[in-house]
Amino acid sequence: MSDSRSDGRLPLTIVGGFLGAGKSNWLRHQLYTHRFGRVHVLVNEAAELPVDDLLLGRADRLEVLAGGCACCTGRSALVDALRKICDDASGAGAGEIEALVLETSGLADPAAIAQVLQEDPILMRRIVLVRTVVLVDVGTALDQLAEDRLVRQQIEAADEIVMTKSMGTKEQHRSRLVATLRTLAPEAAISWAEFGVEARQETDPSAAPYHLQEPENTASTIRAHHLDASSAGGWWALSAWLSALLHARGDRIVRVKGVVSSPAGRLLLQSVRHHVQPPEILPDSKGSKCAPDFLVLIGRDLDEDRLRRSWGSFVYALS
Repeated sequence: MSDSRSDGRLPLTIVGGFLGAGKSNWLRHQLYTHRFGRVHVLVNEAAELPVDDLLLGRADRLEVLAGGCACCTGRSALVDALRKICDDASGAGAGEIEALVLETSGLADPAAIAQVLQEDPILMRRIVLVRTVVLVDVGTALDQLAEDRLVRQQIEAADEIVMTKSMGTKEQHRSRLVATLRTLAPEAAISWAEFGVEARQETDPSAAPYHLQEPENTASTIRAHHLDASSAGGWWALSAWLSALLHARGDRIVRVKGVVSSPAGRLLLQSVRHHVQPPEILPDSKGSKCAPDFLVLIGRDLDEDRLRRSWGSFVYALS
């Protein structure tokens, strides 16, 4: 499905959702099915070293905006990138790209990004926001809604909500969660996906929504911590350290992403709170030089010095 327009403006889809909602897996499948046609994908990561772009090799063009959320600290980088895309679309490359997709950082407010387009006189004439897709992790959504106002803002901005990671959840919870989301985004279409692929789930349309209290925290207290894993004593030692850390501080660690080497190849590591996903072997880099192994911990109120002392002791002991 392509959103090509007769007015010459490039259609933009924003893909948002909180940390760990499954944005990259969902977008990877959409690229596989050519949902957006010939597409230029921009990946925004709060961490200085990006991870999600490693999964999106099917994009016709792929660009990374790392080191800050596009709605705030990375705003100028987003504007510069979009303006350059517009310039390219007016030159020799006109017609090569039919659509734009921005995969936001898990800490970004889609409405603030939409405001960026409206306030820039060039982008307002050249790009049109056609939809905002927000992914929601069924297992963690209720806790996130209670903790962070940002999660509500993301859902309120949605034209389409994709419910993820619902396998094994109870129908009553799914039904009440859907009813809750409809109170925040009444007009948004709701669908389901597992590992990025469209799925079906039964829900009760008469279910009552959960009662939502005002969130206690905001996403401003969440920070990304980057660790060099290139000399971390091997895959098994690193996984043991990470397991111990999640056991001790899993309530504060919202998300873990990383790339580490193993006998099976370079592995993509991901976790959401205490839940660690099975490692995924990354595609062959086709002879290009790989970046050093790294780990990114995204958490709330983590003690930076204590974290690095723990990591340093681990590296020293097991290298």
